[in-house]
Amino acid sequence: MSGLALLDYASVLVFALTGALVASRAQLDLVGFAFIACLTAVGGGTLRDLLLDRHPVFWVGQPGYILIGAGAAILVFFTAHLVESRYNWLVWLDSFALSIAVAAGTGAALSLGQSGTIVVLMGVTTGCLGGLMRDVVCNEVPLVLKQGELYVSCALAGAVTAVATNRLGLDELTTLAICALTCWALRAGSLLFGWKLPVYKSRPPRR
Repeated sequence: MSGLALLDYASVLVFALTGALVASRAQLDLVGFAFIACLTAVGGGTLRDLLLDRHPVFWVGQPGYILIGAGAAILVFFTAHLVESRYNWLVWLDSFALSIAVAAGTGAALSLGQSGTIVVLMGVTTGCLGGLMRDVVCNEVPLVLKQGELYVSCALAGAVTAVATNRLGLDELTTLAICALTCWALRAGSLLFGWKLPVYKSRPPRR
């Protein structure tokens, strides 16, 4: 099994757990859990593969990804009540899923010889879209857009780092590891220390 496939499996598993946790907060049934978990798990990677014209889409070629998502949903359905703060688990699991998925997206684009701009965009797309779908469908405030936290900027930084390290001639494993660590360090710093970018503040119009 290739390193890129392992990254896809890891991101599917962790993102599926976050989807199931959101489903538990929405008090859905088991089928709802599985739907949200799988939507979250494969959403970003599906758009990535469609845009990169990769055939078949990763989970169509390997249906085991969907089984992993469904298994994660069943696990959370029967254990979520044991967790004291499902939201804390959600944001931290999501931070790991984001970092792994950004590395998977950038790795897929790099393997196809795409330009730096496309590599960065595929990393951000793979990392952010599944979680955005999850939160919108479950009527949650999207973590991607939550004010006062870094999210998309973490994915962007990780993907840019991957492009830079790749051009320095580092091997694939090192490049993707640095990408994931950069993304996660920024996201964790935002959660722990309140790191954030300046936000727009409206001002009275000038006459």
